[in-house]
Amino acid sequence: MKPDEVVVRPMVEKDLARVLEIANGLKEAPHWGIDTYRRALDPGAAVRRVALVAEDPGQRRIVGFVVATVVTPEAELETIAVAADAQGAGVAGPLLGAVGEELLKHRVAEVHLEVRSSNERALRLYRRSGFVETGRRAGYYSDPVEDAVLMSRRLESADGT
Repeated sequence: MKPDEVVVRPMVEKDLARVLEIANGLKEAPHWGIDTYRRALDPGAAVRRVALVAEDPGQRRIVGFVVATVVTPEAELETIAVAADAQGAGVAGPLLGAVGEELLKHRVAEVHLEVRSSNERALRLYRRSGFVETGRRAGYYSDPVEDAVLMSRRLESADGT
C-alpha cells in the first residue's frame, strides 16, 4: 500500500469493533474500552475530540486510527495506531497529516503528545512529521517502567497561517 492510496476519514460507530481489534493487538497502544471511543465520536461531549480512521482501499478495511483531544488553541494526540500487518506501509503519515488538517479547522495552533522512550519507530515518525522533544516524564509508564518523551509541533495551514 502506498501512502497516497490510504483513505483517511472520520471514525464512526460501525468502525469501533475494528478500532478495538487494532488497539488490543498492539502492546504500545492504549487499551481503552469501547465507551471511551464512543465519547470520542460524540460531538456534544464535554471534551472535544477528533477521531479518524485510515482505510486500505484495496482491501476495504481499516488499517489505522488516530484520536486527538482539542483544547483550543492546543490539542493532544492521545493515540495513533496502525494494525500490525500494515505497519511500515505508509499509513501513519497520512493519519498524522489528516489529523493536523482537522485540528486546524478547530483553530489549533500546537499539538502535543507523549510516547514511550523505547518506542523508536514512533519517535522517528514524529520527528519526520515535525514534532520536537520538549521534555521527559521520568518513570511515567509502567509495565515496564520507563520515561515518557514529551513532543510538540506547531501547525500551519497551507497559506502559512
